[in-house]
Amino acid sequence: MIKRYFITGLLIWVPLAITAWVLMSIIGAMDGSLQLLPEALHPRYLLGFDIPGVGAVLTLLIILSTGLLATNFIGQRLVLWWERLLARIPVVNSIYNSVKQVSDTLFSSSGNAFRKALLIEYPRRGAWTIAFLTGKPGGEVSTHLAGEHISVYVPTTPNPTSGFFLIVPKAEVIELEMSVDTALKYVISMGVVPPPVTPAPARPATGTLNT
Repeated sequence: MIKRYFITGLLIWVPLAITAWVLMSIIGAMDGSLQLLPEALHPRYLLGFDIPGVGAVLTLLIILSTGLLATNFIGQRLVLWWERLLARIPVVNSIYNSVKQVSDTLFSSSGNAFRKALLIEYPRRGAWTIAFLTGKPGGEVSTHLAGEHISVYVPTTPNPTSGFFLIVPKAEVIELEMSVDTALKYVISMGVVPPPVTPAPARPATGTLNT
């Protein structure tokens, strides 16, 4: 009986503790943006004590202000000038361009990266796993592939930030009706939390995928 009560208590407190820890870690990291302000404007100097979260608010304001500035003509010229400046710096140029290409692909509203949950056979025939569409293979890689292929990301569980990049035949992929968020929850829970069943139109075994 005591063991059951203890496990029930753990099931309540562990998710809360982990959620609080993650949020505090994020807010703590974002609070580092206070270093951009003169010391005279820090809460400790003005009020005599620190206020957790002020740096997080400042970080969000900086991001929003940057986005607002970059959407007008002057801001676009400044961004272009900044990128040209970075392009002239060895090492920095290659790192920046690589990161920018990935971020543009992931966060662009017009892109397809991580916008579709898929079901693929991996790591062998007969074994299925969740994957996410990241695009189509291009460049030299595409010249060596016969037929239409797509690029997918297979996350690991319970940590979906690591995983495997695969290029698979489009005809062998099943597109799922569930959202990307639902699919991620399914992966993180190691299959313990199944996604809700939603009616889907009949489809062949290999499914159809529009990329």
